[in-house]
Amino acid sequence: MTKSPYPMLSVEEALAVVLAQSQPLPPVTQPLTAARGAILASDITAPEPLPPFPASTKDGYAVVSADGPGAYPLVGEVTAGAPADFEVAPGTVAYIATGAPLPAGADAVVMIEETEKLETRSAPAQIHIKTQVQPGADVRPLGVDVQAGQTVLAAGERLDAAEIGLLATAGVVDVPIYPRPKVAVLSTGDELIEPGNPLGPGQIRDSNRAMLLAAIDAVGGEPLDLGISGDSQQALNARVQTGLAQADILLTSGGVSMGDLDLVKPLLEHAGTVHFGRVRMKPGKPVTFATADAQGCRRLVFGLPGNPVSSLVTFYLFAVPALRKLAAWRDPRLRQVQARLAQPLPLDAYRPEFHRATLHWDGEQSCFVAASTGSQASSRLLSMRTANALLALPQRAGSLPTGAAVDALLIGDL
Repeated sequence: MTKSPYPMLSVEEALAVVLAQSQPLPPVTQPLTAARGAILASDITAPEPLPPFPASTKDGYAVVSADGPGAYPLVGEVTAGAPADFEVAPGTVAYIATGAPLPAGADAVVMIEETEKLETRSAPAQIHIKTQVQPGADVRPLGVDVQAGQTVLAAGERLDAAEIGLLATAGVVDVPIYPRPKVAVLSTGDELIEPGNPLGPGQIRDSNRAMLLAAIDAVGGEPLDLGISGDSQQALNARVQTGLAQADILLTSGGVSMGDLDLVKPLLEHAGTVHFGRVRMKPGKPVTFATADAQGCRRLVFGLPGNPVSSLVTFYLFAVPALRKLAAWRDPRLRQVQARLAQPLPLDAYRPEFHRATLHWDGEQSCFVAASTGSQASSRLLSMRTANALLALPQRAGSLPTGAAVDALLIGDL
């Protein structure tokens, strides 16, 4: 019986090794329009206060609040982007639009619903102010949102729509960020053909590569397609060296078991350091992780199993946290929630299982409920189709009943 030279690690041990070997990439500067989803590499401070002037929050009339209700002559109007060239003296008012600078002399705004324009043939127009307002009413003060020199975003924050808006407000057009890691994907196996080709005897279409390239893009990586390599050491080595030269992370699928044509592990031993070659898990036990140096940089290499489900599950559990660590996420691990089972599930007595499931929120029970996606065969990609979570089922004989609480690792939107 052939015995593996690699010790069997738990998933937690294997993930700890991956994260210890993963370090954030050097920061780069990108245009604001290309920064969404990235992690900010340095603090951003406001060069000016926001707003940079006292501004009206309503359409209405700028007044001297001490004047109170009454009829007052209209001395002008102020619109957004056009500061007043006049002063509002006591006993006068000025029309003001939302967002416009408060004219000198005024200290409050009366919204237009509390006013009336009086019919008069003589100039200037007369405005009836119907209500008493306090100083500062409906006025956004200078710097009330952000003070000059204030940190508006701190290094380490992830940039989404609101953060992009803050950067634009602060006048930032080139953003210091950690770049999207480049992730190369290589499929291995003489039996594989491109999806558009007709099947010959003993052939199957390569689904793993298209699947992994799409998954990489979805989680924020920059995918690179290395194609298919046949089962020859020379061809495989050439593709691996290309991946190491071009990408921060290299993913191979297939060729990591213990057959005569499983060439990935020996090749990685020669190219760098294999940190583990077996993990106690179902599916995905032969997943392999290595590091290698290329172009003066440390590269991460994941030898994923060839079965499509095993390949995608191990990608989520190990490659996604590594990708996030390279992109400088504060917590690169998959998010975890607790859910209750919608049906009983069998357990495996020999390995912890990552069961594909669809989570939804049950308002009546006030909890997430997990429904199995059906047969969990590692070749059945349909089991991943609607899955947004991997249920971490414990290693033991027996089963879990309906309603049992389980940990769920999120791999999709809830």
